[in-house]
Amino acid sequence: MSKKRSIVLLMIVALLLSSIAAITNAQDNVTITLMGGSSGTAENDALQAMVDAFEAANPNVTVDVQLLPDFNTVLQAAFASGEPPNVFYVDSSNLPDLVEAGAIAPAGDNLTDLEGVYPSLLDVFTINGELYCPPKDFSTLALQYNKDMFDEASLDYPTADWTWEDLRAAAEALTTDDHVGLVVPPELERWMAFMYQAGGSILNDDNTEMTFNSEEVKAALDFYVGMVEDGIAAPPSDLDAGWGGEAFGKGNAAMGLEGNWVIQYLLDTYPDLNWGVAELPAGPAGKATMAFTVCYGVAAANEHPEESWALVNFLTGEEGAMMVAEAGFGVMPARSSAAETWLAARGVEYQAFVAGADYAHRWQLPPGFNEFKDAFNNTMKEVMGGNLTTEELVEDTVEVGEEVLSR
Repeated sequence: MSKKRSIVLLMIVALLLSSIAAITNAQDNVTITLMGGSSGTAENDALQAMVDAFEAANPNVTVDVQLLPDFNTVLQAAFASGEPPNVFYVDSSNLPDLVEAGAIAPAGDNLTDLEGVYPSLLDVFTINGELYCPPKDFSTLALQYNKDMFDEASLDYPTADWTWEDLRAAAEALTTDDHVGLVVPPELERWMAFMYQAGGSILNDDNTEMTFNSEEVKAALDFYVGMVEDGIAAPPSDLDAGWGGEAFGKGNAAMGLEGNWVIQYLLDTYPDLNWGVAELPAGPAGKATMAFTVCYGVAAANEHPEESWALVNFLTGEEGAMMVAEAGFGVMPARSSAAETWLAARGVEYQAFVAGADYAHRWQLPPGFNEFKDAFNNTMKEVMGGNLTTEELVEDTVEVGEEVLSR
């Protein structure tokens, strides 16, 4: 082989190696998209800080954070177009539909550290025995009470030992010409806590049969609605308010039934309100509350699953949970190890919200059961208005649920 030909071959090999290196480098440096709902500037900035920390630890990965006010609409369009984000927020109520559509990847062996995550929250994101995504944070329902109104009525403040009887007695004693004892939203997601406290359920364990027509369900309905019928409780619409937190903040109700999202709202909107928080009262079957939570889901159609799961593990791991806790937002970190840090940042007086994690039930219905929820909410308004009975509510909503199951 001539010297000239050898030089040419060496140049060709060098060019090939250079091209391969460029391709490999391009493959190693990837960009993934994280899409979610906008929660306000402070929380958005906190998430970006967490992502910045992840990128610093993983210099080959760039995360395009998209926090949108119309998140659900944009997410649906992204899935419809076949170009979903790599990682995205999943509200617990939406998980069954995503699983049924095959849009979300099961976690499998991709999660590296679940120790310390509240079991009740892992249960929320488990469908048919398969965990799909780890929770990023959560909220629970608790009882808010107006301390000044309790003092005026010479009543002791609510405690963790309260029962339905205590709640009803206090609502009656607190009702005056100016306000009712309790605001009771005509919403399934609020009332369900009382259903579970009574030992009731909507469906059997495998979601194949309605169990709503039971004595336990009727007891919970009669208790909840009975206070309205007796004039010691009322829905927000009857209290010049759009929701329970507003009715409570205005002083039109002495007690409310909201989650920890109400904390900052009351501090900002009603800074002079003298109020406290207690766990929801226990019913005939014991304590129960609702868990409202969001996880980080990974798209099943995903060009970068390894990097996507790495981001999820970082955001939901110990470091991510502590960053959520230290920020002190309304939402709580999903790990029990970060609870005390959240309380230190937010306020130890909000312990009742944290305590609810131990006995919280999922806010989640099977695919198609939004029709059941809508039927319940619409009928409950009529019941609270005195136009229908609780028996008619059960009959009507069971009919809707059975229709959904028959499809």
